Amino acid sequence: MTPLTFDNFCLTRGSMHIRNISFALEERETFAILGRTGAGKTLLLESAAGFYAPEGGKVLLYGSPVQDIPLTERRIGFVYQDHALFPHMSVEANIAYGLRVRHAPRDEQKNRTRDIASMLGIEHVLKSYPQTLSGGEKQRVALARALVLRPRLLLLDEPFSSLDPATKKKLYDEVRTIPQKFDCAVLFVTHDFREAQMLASRIGIMDHGNMLCIRRSEDLFARSNHAGLNAFLGLEDNA
Repeated sequence: MTPLTFDNFCLTRGSMHIRNISFALEERETFAILGRTGAGKTLLLESAAGFYAPEGGKVLLYGSPVQDIPLTERRIGFVYQDHALFPHMSVEANIAYGLRVRHAPRDEQKNRTRDIASMLGIEHVLKSYPQTLSGGEKQRVALARALVLRPRLLLLDEPFSSLDPATKKKLYDEVRTIPQKFDCAVLFVTHDFREAQMLASRIGIMDHGNMLCIRRSEDLFARSNHAGLNAFLGLEDNA
């Protein structure tokens, strides 16, 4: 069954109008949403998590309306651009937070937290606090907090935008392994063309709340009859 489906989805939040978005993620697929600032990318990502009720259409998680599924049963991991770590909690407590909310046994919390920290190479900072970490470490902690819940769907909002090139490369390598290793689909937002092509099998391009097109990553820079799309992709009009 399809992990995530947008079916003619419509939503208005403030001045942003998302209109008639339709696409579906495949099992263990990494799908990128590409667009300028203000295109509606993050709003679409938050809608996938069920933060907002659709004005029209549906958002389905494995065939069921996402908002009909209790929050603790959605198995959605969400990593924000600014990490959103709790500053008063240690790294270990940050990672285990979702497990505690779900009343997992303490031994399970400890074991799963240490396993995921080891997998992401952050076991040495488990007793540290977020304000003492580097940008790359903070991103790994945020990723660990999402993955420790064994999500069926992982949502990433500009996950690499504030990182240096060397750290980005390391995290790219780790994110590529997530769909198979964790048996989940990944939907991520970016404004970086190269990043979208490197990580995603398909790319949706948004502008002013509309999905202009969905393309295989290798076909991202194919010319179209849409002048705005060509301009966004940097394809000069030679006509």
